[in-house]
Amino acid sequence: MSDIKKMYRTIMEDHFPDEMIIKFGDQTLIYRKRTWKIPDEKTGELIEKGLRYGENPEQEAALYELINGNLTLGGCQFIQPGNGLVSSITEEDMIQAGKHPGKINLTDLDNGLNIIKYLMGRPAAVILKHNNPCGVAYGKTLADAYEKANMADRIAAFGGCLVVNRAIDKETADMVSGNYLEVVAAPEFEEGTVDILSRRKNLRIIRISRINELEKYRTLRFVDFKSLIDGGIIVQQSPINKIKSKEDFLPAKTTYKGKEYFIERMPTDREYADMLFGWNVEQGITSNSVVFVKEGVTVGIGTGEQDRVGVAEIAIFKAYTKYADALCFKKYGIPYKTFELDVKNGKRDRDALLEIDEETNKNKGGLIGSVMVSDAFFPFRDGVDVGIKEGISAIVHPGGSERDFESIIACNEANPKVAMVFTGQRAFKH
Repeated sequence: MSDIKKMYRTIMEDHFPDEMIIKFGDQTLIYRKRTWKIPDEKTGELIEKGLRYGENPEQEAALYELINGNLTLGGCQFIQPGNGLVSSITEEDMIQAGKHPGKINLTDLDNGLNIIKYLMGRPAAVILKHNNPCGVAYGKTLADAYEKANMADRIAAFGGCLVVNRAIDKETADMVSGNYLEVVAAPEFEEGTVDILSRRKNLRIIRISRINELEKYRTLRFVDFKSLIDGGIIVQQSPINKIKSKEDFLPAKTTYKGKEYFIERMPTDREYADMLFGWNVEQGITSNSVVFVKEGVTVGIGTGEQDRVGVAEIAIFKAYTKYADALCFKKYGIPYKTFELDVKNGKRDRDALLEIDEETNKNKGGLIGSVMVSDAFFPFRDGVDVGIKEGISAIVHPGGSERDFESIIACNEANPKVAMVFTGQRAFKH
């Protein structure tokens, strides 16, 4: 067993070159491999190395920063050198290196920045695992945002990556240090907070000062590469989220066989706010996906499924599961599954468990009054119906299905009626 554990502490050699050059016709982009001098975990000796390893311990990996070249294709000016975020992290930014960073740590951090760039107006926190958000939340303060994001999915947040858009204060640091995370990234750390966070010796504490400038990255495109198993490469422009305010949403309406269908109830201001929040979070979720949000907090997130009604059902199941766990943890200080096992073994009162289940079911996992967000249209009304059954009050999705009229009918038939808007834009992320 000790040999198996050792592989996760191994720092792989990488044989990738120090410089990488990519030519697009007569235009050239130059990249430089990023390395850091970090103390060895055992000896304390400085070791210069890039990524620990890739997605798995036996995969070599390297991180490159764009340092030269300006790419323009079809009138699109892609992001220029000098705008590095994750790729420009230095030893000074890596306030505590913890274990040498691997590929997953930094891609989670990157997607956290990708989401939080849309949430800069208020204190916000994003916790990620496996390049998908576990919980995302606005808050009155940063500590409030972190608490809400953590409790949105306290189970999945274990060992995750936290990205925040304000300097970490002592209250937030105290809360973070009480949990197990792999990475904490912020624009700055107030005096005394690093001492608190460093109680977790393996925690990677990273300052990314450009978080304060993240809003400008909303409109900067980069070249997105996808490598194929045959060695080929697909390239595409990165997406741009065109929804910036409630005025950008389109009232749900369509024509089918000559008959017009339109939504009968428009969203309230609260629902519009959650639609904006949810659509922004959708930009960082693997498709197919459905997310439920309420009052600036994710309630349930379904990701990476092959059918839309299935992923909606998964998001609902997760909402119930996380709601019950949060109730149990707040009242008894232990996870729901631990409590359930104790009941099975006769160590705790079964009635207390039933009380948690009853409250969870009564409140439908916190879904009542939430907004349902889908990264693509609903091909049939079944996906919409599973949300309506849980008491959602509004839906946002791209629209454009041949059967949009079915979804509109479902919302109009609901009691009370459910609001629906279109974005006119899909948000797939593969």
